Amino acid sequence: MAVAVKATAAILHRPPPVPLILAQRRAVDLLNVRRKVIGGSPVDGIDLRKSYFISSASGICRSTSTSAASDAIQDEEVLPIAPLEVNQIKDMCSKWDWRGYTINYLKYEGQNAQKSNPPLLLVHGFGASVAHWRRNIPILAQTNTVYAIDLIGFGASDKPLGFPYTMETWAELILEFVEEIVQKPTVLIGNSVGSLACVIAAADAQRSLVEGLVLLNCAGGMNNKAIVDDWRIKLVFPLLLLIDFLLKQKGIASFLFERVRQRESLRNILLSVYGNKDSVDEDLVQIIREPALDEGALDAFVSIVTGPPGPSPVQLMPKIEIPVLILWGDEDPFTPLDGPVGKYFSSLPSQVPNISLDVLQGVGHCPHDDRPNLVHEKLVPWLATLPSS
Repeated sequence: MAVAVKATAAILHRPPPVPLILAQRRAVDLLNVRRKVIGGSPVDGIDLRKSYFISSASGICRSTSTSAASDAIQDEEVLPIAPLEVNQIKDMCSKWDWRGYTINYLKYEGQNAQKSNPPLLLVHGFGASVAHWRRNIPILAQTNTVYAIDLIGFGASDKPLGFPYTMETWAELILEFVEEIVQKPTVLIGNSVGSLACVIAAADAQRSLVEGLVLLNCAGGMNNKAIVDDWRIKLVFPLLLLIDFLLKQKGIASFLFERVRQRESLRNILLSVYGNKDSVDEDLVQIIREPALDEGALDAFVSIVTGPPGPSPVQLMPKIEIPVLILWGDEDPFTPLDGPVGKYFSSLPSQVPNISLDVLQGVGHCPHDDRPNLVHEKLVPWLATLPSS
């Protein structure tokens, strides 16, 4: 049973790797907003010493800052602007009625955000929520209006019993949110299964609602059954089928889920997923655990883990012509770069001009929360290359 619990817990993430963007060289000044503490109060200052460019030859974003400075960012991970507090996020969230279900979302605008810049929509991964972006929202809101959403089945959104959770349904939710709430072409930024939902949404050629796409360790499917010739997945596939069978037994599913959502279990899972162990704090554990205590959370967990994996990003990426930036943590145990999908996406920048890839060293499955400074260092300059409206 312990093996089954660990294997079930491992499904909290897992798929196969991904793509990336742009083929024009353009110098961009990154406003590196650093906090200065004066008399105990945070005051924003501006440091314009760093500049960034995107190389069309390599398809890789690079910083002109020294490697020593880069190492300092990795070692310190001191954010230039304080993250949002979890309770603060709860108070700021709004509700949206989607097809009769209540969806939780956040809209956040910084004082200097430019209305002409495209809005951003942040989409979390498996088991996460709006608060998983607490370290990113204040930074991104310096230049863009930021939205973050709890997908149905997660966070503070509804978790209806018997709901047919699919990747396609989440993609429809995202597109309808952009259409009804944002009401402007939007840059979608997703992590894990949230990334895949964004890919599906962006591949919908019938709508022009997506202006750009940012993928953070994109999933290969809604669950581990998205097999794409990866021997590691094939090796454990019989175990995955066994877990599916066990989870469909209500008593066993309840027992396993209760074990998985315990604080120490979640902490151990997160420690295995993150490269920067210091980022696995009490707030993170609470962000993942609290929604798992809601009525309907078990049903959502079972439905997602045992359901169809959905379309593969390998099938969808050729349909996407908008700018795409993919950031990939090289220490991700669930979506390894050396897997077949990772190799596929790694080859795309040399073949497709709208796709670029950055591999982040020492980073796990959730780059935006693992080492947010490294993500911002690549993401903010890339956003500056997108056309204003």
